[in-house]
Amino acid sequence: MLMLHRHLALQFNHPLPYGAVLHENGVQFVAFSRSATAMRVLLYDHVTDREPSEVIVFDRRDDRWGDIWSIFVPGISAGQLYHFQADGPHDPARGQRFDRTARLIDPYARALAGNFLPSDDGIVRPPKCVVVDDRFDWQGDRHLRRELSETVIYEMHVRGFTRSSSSGTDHPGTYLGIIEKIPYLKSLGVTAVELMPVHEFPTNGFWGEKLARPNYWGYDPMAFFAPHRGYASGNRPGCQVDEFKQMVRALHQAGIEVILDVVFNHTAEGNELGPTLSFKGLENQVYYMLEGGGAYYKNYSGCGNTINGNHPIVREMIFLCLRHWVHNYHVDGFRFDLASILSRGRNGEMVANPPVVEAIAEDPLLADTKVIAEAWDASGAYQVGSFAQLRWAEWNGHYRDDVRRFWRGDAGMTPPLATRLAGSSDLYQPGGRQPYHSINFITSHDGFTMNDLVSYREKHNEANGEGNRDGDNNNHSDNYGVEGTTRKPEIEALRLRQIKNMLSTLFLSQGVPMLLSGDECRRTQRGNNNAYCQDNAISWFDWKLVEKNEALVRFTQSLINFRVAQPAVRRVDFPNGEPKHGDGLPEVMWFGPDGKPKDWRGDCPSLTCFFAAPAPVPDQPRPRHVLMMMHAGRQGRQFTVPLLPRPISWRVFLNTGEPSPRDIYPDLNGPYAPSTRRVHLDHHSMMVFVSTE
Repeated sequence: MLMLHRHLALQFNHPLPYGAVLHENGVQFVAFSRSATAMRVLLYDHVTDREPSEVIVFDRRDDRWGDIWSIFVPGISAGQLYHFQADGPHDPARGQRFDRTARLIDPYARALAGNFLPSDDGIVRPPKCVVVDDRFDWQGDRHLRRELSETVIYEMHVRGFTRSSSSGTDHPGTYLGIIEKIPYLKSLGVTAVELMPVHEFPTNGFWGEKLARPNYWGYDPMAFFAPHRGYASGNRPGCQVDEFKQMVRALHQAGIEVILDVVFNHTAEGNELGPTLSFKGLENQVYYMLEGGGAYYKNYSGCGNTINGNHPIVREMIFLCLRHWVHNYHVDGFRFDLASILSRGRNGEMVANPPVVEAIAEDPLLADTKVIAEAWDASGAYQVGSFAQLRWAEWNGHYRDDVRRFWRGDAGMTPPLATRLAGSSDLYQPGGRQPYHSINFITSHDGFTMNDLVSYREKHNEANGEGNRDGDNNNHSDNYGVEGTTRKPEIEALRLRQIKNMLSTLFLSQGVPMLLSGDECRRTQRGNNNAYCQDNAISWFDWKLVEKNEALVRFTQSLINFRVAQPAVRRVDFPNGEPKHGDGLPEVMWFGPDGKPKDWRGDCPSLTCFFAAPAPVPDQPRPRHVLMMMHAGRQGRQFTVPLLPRPISWRVFLNTGEPSPRDIYPDLNGPYAPSTRRVHLDHHSMMVFVSTE
């Protein structure tokens, strides 16, 4: 019997239940407000218009359904510019901040256009919302669905990656600029880019003035559903929507996933002294955590206000927003900034099993995505290892600090380093999670770059205009004799070796590595560890460094390719000391530099780690065993290759004490381990061997 199969693709082009919903012959505007007494839509012809060309008034009887205001406006289409405007009680002492003159950004706006306009009448005129046609030719694109355990993350800033003239791109500082640099990303071998905030944020002042300190990083959201207009190459209102989709499609075609850094913890409206831009003017008491009877804002974010993420209305907005980015933009995951705020109840208290956190993990339409928590906030909550269970991974701040301190030579850091190398079981195993729930990083956008970590003992944030008071003072960094740049070859050699040591540790640890953009070529921020406002060469990727430091780029490429190919360093479960595959080799073994089982009672800055390869898979290359020798001492030291339960022939994979190209052997054809089993490690160096079988 002939069977005919009809393949029907499930599409996600249906509009969200809020915002500007595009129909064939007009637009339906939908807004939530429980306390408003009147609602209007302001329509504009141009992004520079100070006043609307038409005002559409909602009928309170016919255009309100419960707390939802909905009106259909015929004769308008995609590209239409608009604001909301709401009347209601103005009683700041009780948390009501309606302002009938305020022009309000739609919380569900799909795009914004223009900037804040100058004001001489006290009215804030924010960027205008754009009615968007979401149709796009995805050319069959789907989520890549790469396992988290097989992921290598590259954290980057959309504008900073190609803004420098050294990038040589046709569209510098934009989504399209990233497309031009995909060959470089592929050559590195990274499997995912984690983009710093791309949802809309202010780029000039609320009164139209140029900001004294530009908002470069973008951690100041004002429209969660809208890609940032400043990263578009075109000028047409809403063009950023198509350009963002083009970027995602091109990255997916190259096998690279897209993870977004999302900021569901505060907004650009600030505290009680801040402007009314959107949420304050629609339902302040719902969207924010308030205190003092409603007059003031709780500030767990350190940015003036705190989103009330576990209120049902706000929870729904977050939930719909994530679905919007996943199904309308095909993004592959999210990193949640200050995610511990999502663990706070409606009064700010820490709660077990917070509804929004559980909903994100359990949502069936987000099941293919990666969800990563920055598991702390600005008010003392620190949940690394305990943020949540199920699918949530976490930025592992303990990993960052322990690896930095070990290689700096701090006392007592060898046992913590071993724990981090093996996947941080102390943090994740008790909750039933696995090594891949640990996002391992040594540097990120927030703090020193890798180059600066080994070049500066102190932060140098004077350019930020805050008297060097901003930024973290606890960096676990060193300058090895000179603060900042130096021409002393012995210091430069040590700095480069330390960079290689930390990169090697990062990519050979169990867990998921995250590399900060530019660390592979020694990008510097000149000692600035909080470059949030530096939209200039301090923050931009200098592409001349790729050629200048091509040997380090090669070293990093080789490390990433090794990690991707060798499952011994990216296990899906925690390694233990018991043989599992019948060959007599435990999954992990620890030794001292003498080749004998490690004595953890001393304070030796040296460690040898053995990771056994998992069982071979049919029709796949046989995985290699890995032996790592790490020495953070200030003098060189003899190491002994340990005797294992069965003989293994070893070849050198990398030796950070050697100059390029002898520092790494990407084809795994390095020198054999000496028959004497004795090897010398220089001070501050690392050797890695791989089995020959």
